Formats: sequence, structure tokens, C-alpha cells
Amino acid sequence: MDTEKLIKNNEGTIVDVRTRGEFMGGSVAGAVNMPLNEIPLRLDELKEMKTPLIFCCATGNRSGQATHYVSRQGIECVNGGSWLEVNFLTSQEV
Repeated sequence: MDTEKLIKNNEGTIVDVRTRGEFMGGSVAGAVNMPLNEIPLRLDELKEMKTPLIFCCATGNRSGQATHYVSRQGIECVNGGSWLEVNFLTSQEV
């Protein structure tokens, strides 16, 4: 999957895995905030979201962890990296 294309085409669901405090300080419009440590407890919620899930965080590290874990649960997802990059890409035309 071409992550950049998915974001630009507004496909799937953007899930920001930063803490609530970080998320409140700025986020991608329409993104769902689900802190990394809550992901194992909220798998059913993730399964209900439009896929692919596009995980983002501050630098791409936590979103990478989320992508690794969630993909092993059989949910289609990608690591979008930094929320700032994802935010930028959402404003780009295809």
C-alpha cells in the first residue's frame, strides 16, 4: 500500500496514538485519538473503523509499534509516521 496515496485520497481512518495531552496540543482534522497503551484494550473498536487504519504519532515510533501489533491481529493498517506529515498530506491534492 502506498501510504502517501492513501492519505491524499482520504482512504481509511487516521488513528493518532499519542497521549491525550499531545493530541490536544494539535492533531490531524478528523483523526481518532487512541493512545498506544490503550490499543490492546480497544481492538474491537479498531475492527469497526474504516480500513486501512493509518497510525500516526509524534515521530513514527509509537505508530510503528501500533502498526506491528494491530497488523498481527489481522487488521489492515499502515504506519503514517509523524502526525505533522500526515496533516500535510491530507491537505494535498492527488
